[in-house]
Parts: sequence; C-alpha cells; structure tokens
Amino acid sequence: MHGVPMEYNGPRKADLLVQYLKKFVAPDVSILSSDSAINDFVEAAGTFFPIYIGFGLNETVISNLAVKYKKKAWFSVAKDFSDDAMVLYDFDKVPSLVALHPSYKQQSVFYGPFEDSFLGDFVKQNLLPLVVPLNHETLKLLKDEERKVVLTILNDEDEDQSQNLIKLLKAAASANPDLVFSYVGVEQWEDFADKFEANQKTKLPKMIVWNGNEEYFSVIGVESLDAEDQGTQISRFLEGYREGRTERKTVKGPSFMDFIHSLVGIRTVYILVFIVAMMMLIQSIGKEDDMPRVGSQDAVDHAGSSEAESSRYGLEKKED
Repeated sequence: MHGVPMEYNGPRKADLLVQYLKKFVAPDVSILSSDSAINDFVEAAGTFFPIYIGFGLNETVISNLAVKYKKKAWFSVAKDFSDDAMVLYDFDKVPSLVALHPSYKQQSVFYGPFEDSFLGDFVKQNLLPLVVPLNHETLKLLKDEERKVVLTILNDEDEDQSQNLIKLLKAAASANPDLVFSYVGVEQWEDFADKFEANQKTKLPKMIVWNGNEEYFSVIGVESLDAEDQGTQISRFLEGYREGRTERKTVKGPSFMDFIHSLVGIRTVYILVFIVAMMMLIQSIGKEDDMPRVGSQDAVDHAGSSEAESSRYGLEKKED
C-alpha cells in the first residue's frame, strides 16, 4: 500500500477528525432520492462542515464546485422530496441550492442563475457562517479566505449584550457579502485579542477590518461601539471603511500565518520531546538490564580462576 503525503489543516479533536476523514472517502456529490435519505445524509455529515443540497438540481451543475471544495463542505442533490422537505429547508421553488450550517443553525437559499460565476460566489460565501466566532479551530478556516475580515472584539461572548450585538452583525453580514464578519471575546481568547490592542482596559466592543495576516484598519471616529443604537454605529463603521476614513495598523507579535503555524509547531515540539524522553528511558532500562549480566560473568570468571588456582595449589602440595 502506498500513501501520498499532504498538508493537513483540519481539526485535531477526535470527533471532528473522524468527520474530516469521512469527507475524503465520500462521493463528491451524493444522490438523495427521498426525504429519509436527505435526513440521513444531513445527520451523517455532522455539524463541523457546511452542507449544500441541490433540490431539483442536476449533479453536473455543482460537480466542479464539489471537487474544488471537497475538503471544506458536503455536496448533494435531492431527486425526489416532499412538500415537507420544502418547508423544513425553507425554499419555495425548484431548482434551488440550500446551504446549511448545522452548528450555527443557519441556512441560505440560492435560486439562480446557476452559472459558474454566480453559483461559485454563493458556494464560496457560504463556506463560512454569517458571523464566525473565532477560536483555534475556526481561525484555520480563514487561512485561504481572500475577503477582508470585519472583526468585533467583545468583552465576553456569553453576555446578553454581546449576543444582541452578534444578531446585528449577522444582519450586516447579509447585506455585505464581500466581507467576512467575525467576533472574539477577550474572556474567551485574550492572547488573540491582545494582538489588536484590545484587553480588559480597552473600551469594548471594538471593531476593526483585518486583512487576515499582519495588517488591520480602524475607522476614524468609530473605533469602538457605545451601548445605544449599535446598528447605526455598525453602518457608520462600514461606510467609513469603504470611504477610506481609516488608520492602518500592524498586529502585535507574529503574523497571522506565523500564529497558525505556531499552533502546530508547539504540538510538534511536545511530540519530539516525548519521543526523545522515551528513547532515553529505553536506553537507560537497557543499560540496567546489561549490568547484572556483566557482574554474573565476572563472578563466573572469578570462580573459575579460583578453582583453577585451588587445583594447581593441590597438585603442588601433593608433589611436595
């Protein structure tokens, strides 16, 4: 059996790793022939990857995109389905392409035109949820993203005020598909927020536009959000960014790509240290096993020489 080495940027958790590996052996486009088949497909696909289901759509229409994004999403077409499926997936005509994000309970519907450029834009934009909560796993999803990232830094993601703000960000994301919207809490990931000069002493929430690497922009006059009328402030922020009323800054510490590689590098160092420690332990055990054998051999040699000397002494005494 021969393998082909390849770069792996997927999740490291066991359950997510299993889902990731299942993608490699799954068909590029799965053909579904009933409501139950659709439900089974969605359940088997899990919650980590987005799911695309083409209702009344020929598989050849999305086959190229399915091959292109095989590592990032599940693709299928439903040949037969009921009105209940139309209600469940919230579409009212065919053909249509539904994009699901099970873990975020989000879905979008595309009714065409099903040409490469329009269809490709829809698929690409829906590889990510409307608003991406940043953590070690989701940060890797931005690695190949070409769009700028509108990053909102919160104090705590779980606060009620933060949840209300996230709803406003989703509305802004729907109206601005050329940008990626995301958020991170200082309480949840302080080291990452600190790269953008945001901490417990900073006025939060703070909004910036990040290029995904080592540059980001703050909008002059809208560096942070007040508690009142945040929807209007978000609109002013986006307007200021598009009109160029920005201040260019550089992230603190390593760049984004260096940061991503460091996540893998630290694990690699731990593994190497563990391997070296195990090798040293095995060598020390081996030396301890060899030492008694040498001692036993010396004892045997010493006993043999003593017997020889005694025998020789006895002969000499007898001759005398």
